[in-house]
Amino acid sequence: KAMSDIKPKFYFQITATSGVPIYRQIIDQVRTHVATGRLKPGEFLPSVRQVASEIEINPMTVSKAYSLLEKDGVIEFVRGQGMAIGHSKKAHTHVKDQKEEILPLLKEVVTKANQLSLSSATVRELLEKLFKETKDE
Repeated sequence: KAMSDIKPKFYFQITATSGVPIYRQIIDQVRTHVATGRLKPGEFLPSVRQVASEIEINPMTVSKAYSLLEKDGVIEFVRGQGMAIGHSKKAHTHVKDQKEEILPLLKEVVTKANQLSLSSATVRELLEKLFKETKDE
C-alpha cells in the first residue's frame, strides 16, 4: 500500500470559531485520543501534509502542534515513517487526568457564558443538546 492510501484512524475536528488556537486543538485531541486508548504506543499520526490538506489549514500549524507534542514526549519521530505515539509514561495520561484535560475548555466556556450573561442552566441545556447531536452522528 502506498503511504497516501493509508487513512488515519481518526480525524481532527477543528472548530475555527472556538477561540482556541488550531494547533492547541490538535494537541488536545491527540492527548485525548492517547488518554482514552484510541491511539496506542507505536501507532502513527497522519502526516503534517495529510492533516493540513484534510482540514484545510497551513502545514506550519500542524507542524507546530506535532513538535510541541514531541517536546512533551507524547509522540516521537520515527525516521522515514513519521510521528508515532510515544512509549514513555509521560505520553499516557490516566483516566483521572481526563478531567484535568477538559477543565481548561470548561473554564473558557464558563468565562464566555458569564460575559454573555448566560445562566448555568442555559449552558447545561446547550451542552446536553450538543452531546445528543454528536451521539446521533
